[in-house]
Amino acid sequence: MDWMAWTVPTAIFFAVIATLLITFTVLAIKFPETPRTGILRIETTRGDRLFITLLGSAFINLAWLGLVGASQPYALILCLIYAAAVFRWV
Repeated sequence: MDWMAWTVPTAIFFAVIATLLITFTVLAIKFPETPRTGILRIETTRGDRLFITLLGSAFINLAWLGLVGASQPYALILCLIYAAAVFRWV
């Protein structure tokens, strides 16, 4: 994989995404999902909420980089709060 600039943060990012996908697959098999309607007034499953969380977190991190700078640990805290809110109310 010399063609790609793999750094430790990049490897951690992809490992976390892979772990999330495996975890959610196992959860879907063991505990079948039932769609629910939240504040967006659309039916969502765990996978839908995970996708909304990942997409929103990407935008939060991009906005953080553009407005604040490279101090990403605080953006991570904001993303975790956002994820908790999405899984609770969406």
